Amino acid sequence: MLVDNPALYRQLFLQDTPFIDLRAPAEFAKGAFPTSASLPLMTDDERAKVGTCYKHHGQQAAINLGHRLVSGPIKDARVQVWSGFARANPQGYLYCWRGGLRSQITQQWLQEAGIHYPRVPGGYKALRRFLIDELERLISQRDFVLLAGRTGSGKTQLLNALPGTLDLEGLANHRGSSFGARLAGQPTQIAFENALAIALLKLESTGHRQILLEDESAHIGSLMLPASLRDKMRQAPVLILETPLAERIAAIHREYVQERLAECRRHDREQPFARFSRVLQDSLFRIRKRLGGEAYQRLSACMQAALDYQSRTGDDTLHLNWIRDLLVDYYDPMYDYQLTRRPRNVLRQGSGQSIRQAWKSGCAVPIEIK
Repeated sequence: MLVDNPALYRQLFLQDTPFIDLRAPAEFAKGAFPTSASLPLMTDDERAKVGTCYKHHGQQAAINLGHRLVSGPIKDARVQVWSGFARANPQGYLYCWRGGLRSQITQQWLQEAGIHYPRVPGGYKALRRFLIDELERLISQRDFVLLAGRTGSGKTQLLNALPGTLDLEGLANHRGSSFGARLAGQPTQIAFENALAIALLKLESTGHRQILLEDESAHIGSLMLPASLRDKMRQAPVLILETPLAERIAAIHREYVQERLAECRRHDREQPFARFSRVLQDSLFRIRKRLGGEAYQRLSACMQAALDYQSRTGDDTLHLNWIRDLLVDYYDPMYDYQLTRRPRNVLRQGSGQSIRQAWKSGCAVPIEIK
């Protein structure tokens, strides 16, 4: 399938264009774009009725039913919502599934309200097809370098402080480990792929042919990396970030305990600490088989003691005990094993400052660091 206007689509994504997504909520939930707002022409139930009518009585009957379902106060309310979005985002566009009838109707109703708002030719389907094709092209044309390091070494923070980088965990809304799930949940696989393609488009537009990204497994939480990206990552050279154990323990304490409790307070105003406790214990439970029964029971008891003490006193320092044991006895041996599984072309191994200097000195040309 040929997309209708790839130059336009590229500019829309590079400029973070706000979109009115007119598809039904169930369609939107399967996958959307980072700057899209779900402002449907029809609800799921209304769309189902129109679809059934189309199947049995044809297009015109379905159109007539759609106009009856979305009329009067219902129509007025939806036009008001679209109008508000359009006024707040005058540079935006609207689209439906294929840029057809739903887009045309909405555009006409907005014009009747005095607002001229453009629609995307080809709709969501054409935009999605464009991003699928661009994702494969961009992956094939980029040179990737991986940033590796032990758990808690600060890889994500370093990535976000450097040019020409791609934060896969940020796009996946997941920190990448058993303890990495976020309460807001992850995007769908389609939405993740859309965001990944857009991020690569932006890196290309700023002249970055070589891209630094974290050394990830095939999955980040429930999401899978594209096969073409996994293949490129398997062959990519590596920068290894080394961070002292004490700093790693402090970083994990801040991330797993302090930031996670703050996250629970934002999402659960009634019993945030109870939710925080469940999240920690559930995260540990997920790796119980790899830990082994005895180690799991010991770590779980240590974690519970820290939670009980924190609940009574507000002091969270006892968490440092199980965090240290988890790093030393589980994550570090697993990291060492993965490093020895296959030969790696290690370009630089050292502190954050060393890695930062290495990347900045060679980010515009192929790195050859000895």
